[in-house]
Amino acid sequence: MTIAEVSRKYGLTADTLRYYERIGLIPPVPRTGGGIRDYDEESCGWIELMKCMRKAGVQIEALIEYVTLFRKGEETADARKAILIEQRNQLMDRMEDIRTSIERLDKKIERYEKGLMATEKRLQKMQKSPRPEA
Repeated sequence: MTIAEVSRKYGLTADTLRYYERIGLIPPVPRTGGGIRDYDEESCGWIELMKCMRKAGVQIEALIEYVTLFRKGEETADARKAILIEQRNQLMDRMEDIRTSIERLDKKIERYEKGLMATEKRLQKMQKSPRPEA
């Protein structure tokens, strides 16, 4: 696939794809004889992984380290697994923080809804009751 096709498929700009490759976030993409990037299934798999990880907030540095270790071979499997476990733990902590924040927001929203309902009832009573003459 060309860089334009991959860009459309994954919703990333061509500049972003080049940047990911330049900084080592994805391994080098195969090239045609003329030097044009020719994204294969493996390259696209890396892009999918990195897009998913970045969307989740995984640190670029950790992902670059992971790719660097991957390129060194199977002897780095334990180190790569350790990176993934650490990043998963960080995401789990963030999920708990987000869950706590959502619960707090839900309580505040509920208070507003109860307060608004009480205000609406008061207004309805005021509209139904006869007005004193001036």
